[in-house]
Amino acid sequence: MSVRESWALMPFHFWSVVFFVFGSMVGSLLNVCIHRMPRGESIVTPGSRCPHCSYAIPWYLNIPIFTWLWLRGKCANCGAPISVRYLLVEFLTGATFLACWLVYGDTSPLLVLAFSLLLAGFIVATFIDCEHFIIPDEITLGGIVAGFLCSAAVPELHVTADRAVALRQSFIGIAVGAGLVYAILRMGKFMFGRQRFVLEPDTRIVFTETCIQLPNEEIPYEEKFYRKTDAIEIEAKRVELPDRCYIHKTFVRLTPASLQVGEEVFDPEQVPHMEVLADEIVFPREAMGLGDVKFMGAIGAFLGWKAVIFSLMVSSLIGSLVGVTLILLKKQAWSSRIPYGPYIALAATVWVFGGKQFTEWWLAR
Repeated sequence: MSVRESWALMPFHFWSVVFFVFGSMVGSLLNVCIHRMPRGESIVTPGSRCPHCSYAIPWYLNIPIFTWLWLRGKCANCGAPISVRYLLVEFLTGATFLACWLVYGDTSPLLVLAFSLLLAGFIVATFIDCEHFIIPDEITLGGIVAGFLCSAAVPELHVTADRAVALRQSFIGIAVGAGLVYAILRMGKFMFGRQRFVLEPDTRIVFTETCIQLPNEEIPYEEKFYRKTDAIEIEAKRVELPDRCYIHKTFVRLTPASLQVGEEVFDPEQVPHMEVLADEIVFPREAMGLGDVKFMGAIGAFLGWKAVIFSLMVSSLIGSLVGVTLILLKKQAWSSRIPYGPYIALAATVWVFGGKQFTEWWLAR
């Protein structure tokens, strides 16, 4: 008896309920990943705890969706509010797994499981990227490996029954996904990698150990430095260090590894404080992060190179529409840093649930 025949022994919508319940349970695990992965914590130990009082949550208070609603979004021990994100992720994962079954259940149960795994990764990546502006390697590099293995186990991912063909398509998808986006990243860095801000004349800029202090805001270094070669540059009218002062026009260049003031070079860790008078400042700018490169490679591993091209084009469109809308609503400035991973994930999800068919229809017109 084949796998499909075995699953057909039970009514179709019996499995619909199973996939929703199973998905909500997976969503509970995804919440752990979303909270702990960016902090470098184990997702295995310790068990689920209240983030406020560290109360160890027993199993009967850890039932997906139901527990949050029953406790009205509060810790059973200390009464502190528990973010609605926990409810949202559990419901969204359950609904996503259900959607995979409804669309692909008649085709192949294994295909449903493979797509469910992929979309679970999208959910984790989206919530982490929105909050921390990173996509952990466990999701991206792990996704590349998982996609390649799933292509061998479920060649239907690449619309074929031949495992060798599926593995070849997966490898090409990885190469095109990571390679194409990396090329865009490098081109964007070359063309748009510097952002010049004109300041009021003789603006005092203070460099502390943790951030840059401008008259109206503080900018943590991690918001501007993504790689060792990124640099903040200033044509300074005056520079004050703890043990010396430059009173003439001086070029200042700060990177994560070095501080250049005129002809002198210092270790930034040995300069805890610096004040500069200047009329403008140049910040580094990223068109896309390396996490997005690896993320697109993972999408290619699961879905192939055509899905990569589709996801890149559609995510650019979605990102542009969302970005312009937020700017018009004054919810975001033109120079604001935005997470791009969620747009890639949304575009790839569109591909999974009909983007491929739409593309083939459009090209056949």
